[in-house]
Amino acid sequence: GLGSAQVLLTHADLADRERYLNARSTLLTLLGLRVLPVINENDTVVNDEIKFGDNDTLGALVANLVEADVLVILTDQKGLYTADPRKDPAATFVHEARAGDPVLETMAGGAGSSIGKGGMITKILAAKRAAGSGASTVIAWGREPDALLRLFGRGEPVGTLLVAPTQKSQARKRWMADHLQLRGAVVVDEGAARRLREDGKSLLPIGMVAVDGEFSRGDVIAVRDPAGQEIARGLANYASAEARLLCRKASGEIEKLLGYVAEPEMIHRTNLVITR
Repeated sequence: GLGSAQVLLTHADLADRERYLNARSTLLTLLGLRVLPVINENDTVVNDEIKFGDNDTLGALVANLVEADVLVILTDQKGLYTADPRKDPAATFVHEARAGDPVLETMAGGAGSSIGKGGMITKILAAKRAAGSGASTVIAWGREPDALLRLFGRGEPVGTLLVAPTQKSQARKRWMADHLQLRGAVVVDEGAARRLREDGKSLLPIGMVAVDGEFSRGDVIAVRDPAGQEIARGLANYASAEARLLCRKASGEIEKLLGYVAEPEMIHRTNLVITR
């Protein structure tokens, strides 16, 4: 009873910020319409230099792309063992561990292992990558009965759980706060500054009074109060040239001014971190 859509991605789609955001918007729109995206690498246009390499890596990158809560990798093993159970009878099952722990790579054969593409090491590295955006990973047997229903419907422990050390929102906001160089800034009026700091609101175009610098959609930019002090920073939904047209305008006017609407906000509150 579910609609589905095939989505083919390449590394270039995720390396380029504009294409990254377009891919993200497409996937989130499909999910919002209750359409299930079935994602694979676009093998017709890639070469060895720009390949994801395996679906574990692709899965982790997509988890980051849509800011997923959990990455589930179904494989031919029950989960992670302390050693290869086919070779070491003393190997024990790992029910839970911290994603990114270097010990896990040793258990899976080491980063230099010749286990091969798609082996357990790629799953451990995928979990480490997904943890960067705050997503935890479950590695489970593909033939486990009702694995997904048991994981999400009943909260049963299935397979190996690799817990992300940082929560999803904290990971993104830490990344934004740690930016040393910002491409630009928007200046807001006192009312907008107060709503951002005290009420945790999104930044709407109507609260902007000026735009400094040149930046693209998706760049981390500063938000300054009327005195020029940075009070926040976040991900811009519109490029600087577009933002200048939107200053002091209501969100309902965006389509008339730009010919399209990416988002009603200049910076959504989930992509905003208060710095002062």
